[in-house]
Amino acid sequence: MDKLDKFLTRAESLLARLENVLPGAQLQSPDWQAAAAFRWDHQQRALHPVPNFQRIALTDLLGIDDQKQRILQNTLQFVRGGTANNVLLSGARGTGKSSLVKALLNEYADQGLRVIQIDKQGLIDLSHIVGLVQGRAERFILYCDDLSFNDAEPGYQSLKAALDGDLVAFSDNLLIYATSNRRHLMPDYMQDNLATKHVGDEVHPAESVEEKVSLSERFGLWISFYPFAQDEYLAVAEHWLAHHGWKQGLTDEVRTAALQWSLMRGSRSGRVAGQFARDWCGRN
Repeated sequence: MDKLDKFLTRAESLLARLENVLPGAQLQSPDWQAAAAFRWDHQQRALHPVPNFQRIALTDLLGIDDQKQRILQNTLQFVRGGTANNVLLSGARGTGKSSLVKALLNEYADQGLRVIQIDKQGLIDLSHIVGLVQGRAERFILYCDDLSFNDAEPGYQSLKAALDGDLVAFSDNLLIYATSNRRHLMPDYMQDNLATKHVGDEVHPAESVEEKVSLSERFGLWISFYPFAQDEYLAVAEHWLAHHGWKQGLTDEVRTAALQWSLMRGSRSGRVAGQFARDWCGRN
């Protein structure tokens, strides 16, 4: 009987999953009041609230003032019901791309902004998500973190069509914000560049290069992030030291330790500065 109960439980679970993927299946709307952030579950084809979304303020993000201003303006237009662009945030790791999107939610949640996080496998479900949010008063950012594609991945074509090219109009209350370490979201191979041709004084990229550029080009706003200079890195470290309760400021000892930490990590970034501050304050 025990085995029968287990079998029936597994069978019910399988049937529930099949109901979600069968044509004409009705998707369940989430409790929109439960949270300001949601996560798309590709396996269950459902939105789940994220009540403990990371609380980070825009004032905590230093060294990226220009990037902050550009995305703030775009997001404010969107929240106020105006036209705005899909955004690709690309560049150096640890410089605040993902944190900036999280900070936007904390800034504008009271004005109706909502964030739906989705991984690249879930991008083939874009039409389902559009159906769930279409007609609602809230403004939704579909957030794809650390996005990159290899050739022939199904989510690639779905995203490309959704950004610009699908016959079905995208919902007016939904934008896509994606972060990536790759500006064109695809790997660059030497053989692609070797196929580039010169015709007179003009350079004609290979078709494979054009295909890779065509996805990132469909984002209306590109925001690039760069490695921090030493002074920027130290300013961020000082900010997080104070945040964690360090009262003595950036003394020579702390400054030297912060620089040694960045050398060991092989990077000067906001992420590395924050990690140093947590370590230093925990030990002192």
